[in-house]
Amino acid sequence: MSNIQVNKLHTLTGHNDSIFALAEWAAKGIFFTGSGDGMVVQWNQANPKDGQLLARLPHSVYALEIDEKRGWLFAGHNYEGIHVIDLDTKKEIWSLKISSAAIFDLQVKDNLLMVCTGDGLVIMVDIEARAVSRHLKIGEKSVRVLALHPNGEDFAIGMSDHTVKVFDSKDFKPKAHLVSHQNSVFALGYHPQSGDLVSGGRDAHLKIWQAETYEEKESIAAHIFAINYLSFRKDGRYFATCSMDKSIKLWDGESFRLLKVIDKARHAGHGTSINKVLWSKYSDHLISVSDDRTVGIWDINISTKNEVRGTK
Repeated sequence: MSNIQVNKLHTLTGHNDSIFALAEWAAKGIFFTGSGDGMVVQWNQANPKDGQLLARLPHSVYALEIDEKRGWLFAGHNYEGIHVIDLDTKKEIWSLKISSAAIFDLQVKDNLLMVCTGDGLVIMVDIEARAVSRHLKIGEKSVRVLALHPNGEDFAIGMSDHTVKVFDSKDFKPKAHLVSHQNSVFALGYHPQSGDLVSGGRDAHLKIWQAETYEEKESIAAHIFAINYLSFRKDGRYFATCSMDKSIKLWDGESFRLLKVIDKARHAGHGTSINKVLWSKYSDHLISVSDDRTVGIWDINISTKNEVRGTK
């Protein structure tokens, strides 16, 4: 039986609109947030109170991604394309207008930046060439989220048409078409060890898909309202979900049993929809961002018979 103690370490302010985007550069101990006012801010986990404004764009930023190899930050600039910031100089070094639609997610895989758009495309950008290399038409509705398999062979896509689609990473051919959700899929993540796929969305349910066959293993009524995002702890033993119902929930990564609810009443949590959550690989803290314009940093102390604080 797990004993979980939650301590809110910080409430960070500075954004002037809802915060939608969250990304971490774990090797450097820093993370980044992006918001509806176009602000992109850098935060240092060692001293998180002092955020640094990196960019102020004319439109909302829903997606951020780190290229750790190059030390670059990609920002998805809605209705414009992508902006690329060199994190050493803190200056924009290039940009690319690739879509007039909203950009909902960004993922770097090797030399590709995978861009998920509101017009049903995943656009592949060759990072070295700084040019589009492929348009992958997924459907007529928005591509909301993309997850890379830990072995690099597959990637999964959550759609506004209520489905999850899985593709081969080498030739981009379809591998699976998962139909179970009753509404848009916003949250998606592969278990770091088992490779099981977890999805969540507007129907407030979590779906667990078997690693190799992608058969549905379990359906869980997880939240009251939409599940906006999920994040695994790096060892896969636990994961967190966040929701439009203003709560964060902690789950066992093997049994998928609910372990803890973090909310405003019990933990001074967020007062409105929580849009992203990230289990830091650097600090093992949980980071959350919300429509209430704040960033929360949480210490999650989980102890069991066989686990003591500090085990990762």
